[in-house]
Amino acid sequence: MAQKRRSAGSRFQLINDAAPERAQSSARNDDGEIFDAYSAAVIAAVERIGPSVAHLSVWTPASDSPRGRQRMRRDREMPGGSGSGVVFTPDGFMLTNSHVVERASRIQATFADGATHDAHLVGKDADTDLAVLRIHGASIGAATLGESRRLRVGQLVIAIGNPLGFASTVTTGVVSALGRTMRSQSGRLIDAVIQTDAALNPGNSGGPLVDSRGNVVGINTAVIAGAQGICFAIPVDTARVVIPQLIREGHVRRAWIGIAGQTIQLTRRRMQLNHLSSGRAVLVTEMVPDGPADRAGLRSGDIILTLGESIVAGVDDLQRILTSDVIGRGLSMTLLRDGRQLELSITPLERRRD
Repeated sequence: MAQKRRSAGSRFQLINDAAPERAQSSARNDDGEIFDAYSAAVIAAVERIGPSVAHLSVWTPASDSPRGRQRMRRDREMPGGSGSGVVFTPDGFMLTNSHVVERASRIQATFADGATHDAHLVGKDADTDLAVLRIHGASIGAATLGESRRLRVGQLVIAIGNPLGFASTVTTGVVSALGRTMRSQSGRLIDAVIQTDAALNPGNSGGPLVDSRGNVVGINTAVIAGAQGICFAIPVDTARVVIPQLIREGHVRRAWIGIAGQTIQLTRRRMQLNHLSSGRAVLVTEMVPDGPADRAGLRSGDIILTLGESIVAGVDDLQRILTSDVIGRGLSMTLLRDGRQLELSITPLERRRD
């Protein structure tokens, strides 16, 4: 009996010794399955979006640079940089960044299959750094525009573009943060910007940021010089608002009241005396002669507190209010002048594109 017990104990020991090995093997299999699923998602997304992504080569008038002016007689154009773009309709409309095609006299789009087509500028908006191009007479698969409002921090995203001239480059990362703001080249704030750690470099600008299903959720636009893994994309929901206006008008209509101003901090005493809820406002520093503000009776030195039904806590608030919806509409404005609170009526006009 003792011999049998020792034999049973021995078998029991062997089973226990084998258990950790099986557990490790199972863990390795699970890890492999996770990585296989990750790879499969990225590959499927790239295969879906890849044919719609193009490398953009841009030429500008030779007179745009001092050297160009010297060689104007010999050559009317010179290389003006490059970027990326993504076709989003079957009839050849393409999204990219406004700064990629700034001052472009000629644009060529080269796709992953090697096909090259001339691209024509339809419209651009420096305030959102978006532009729409059109490729005629080509059959190109269109990408699907997703919904950036459904993104979650930590979600897998994939960037496709042509960084530093390396065509059809794929990088992956996650949504690092949502709701960022970024100042465009025009000086206006872009809201709801997507922050990602998917690696971007010069040449990625204008290319798509896509989710694991290959749907476009953003247009890659910027990196912070000297930083690692801090990159930004314009949300596709912003693009959805801008695209119809660019196709229809060639630009985005915005309102204008004809002032230059700066954001100022109000003193606590001033807030108490005038029963103000915001500690900041806009100081009018310059007036455009015969502009909407001049006609309404504003003066340099006035402090704008509200416009319409919105509190103006800074220049960026003022810009957000001045959309196409208020062009030609009379709006009430509350301001401070020499310590007294006044109300005026002002009618914004359409902002001149220059």
